[in-house]
Amino acid sequence: MATTSTRLSKQARREQLLDTAVAIVRAQGADGLTLVTLAEAAGVSRPIVYDHFGTRPGLLLALYRRLDERHRVAIAQAVQDAAPAPAEVARVMSTAYFACATDMPELSAVSAALKGNPDMEAIQHEMIDSYTDLMAAALLPHSGLTPEALRLHCVGVLGAAEAIAAELNRERATAEDAVTALTDLIVGGLDTRTDR
Repeated sequence: MATTSTRLSKQARREQLLDTAVAIVRAQGADGLTLVTLAEAAGVSRPIVYDHFGTRPGLLLALYRRLDERHRVAIAQAVQDAAPAPAEVARVMSTAYFACATDMPELSAVSAALKGNPDMEAIQHEMIDSYTDLMAAALLPHSGLTPEALRLHCVGVLGAAEAIAAELNRERATAEDAVTALTDLIVGGLDTRTDR
């Protein structure tokens, strides 16, 4: 095995390993990702991979967090760039959500591989809270709902978004139809009549 002439910092090595892990999951599915296959694909010794992730669930959890963070950043950027109108915010949010869902199928594969893992449940709760807060903050200026009611609406919309994404990934809906459906769900529940 060839060795690299430059030594990476611990953080740079972790990023390289996670990049390689994404490539493995994309090519072989989550079942193809182990600490051994990662070490071989990255061209590093097994102890380096074990030092970074400890166990296969540790690797999968780190990969899931990384993919989820990229997903959130993309949605936050899209919302920030949207025109300040409820339908536009909802459309941009929906478009970004489904772009990430289809551009990062690894997220679903890793999530499925972690089913039953107690740490995964905690991460998923964090993720839902983060998305809910992001969505509610973006929609609050356009809603006649109380912040509490809007937050609950966003929780429901995210559940619907996940179900629609599953249909999209199974090719039972087009991206355009998915965006339209989610946009309509978001806007339809905003209660924009603030003059009451």
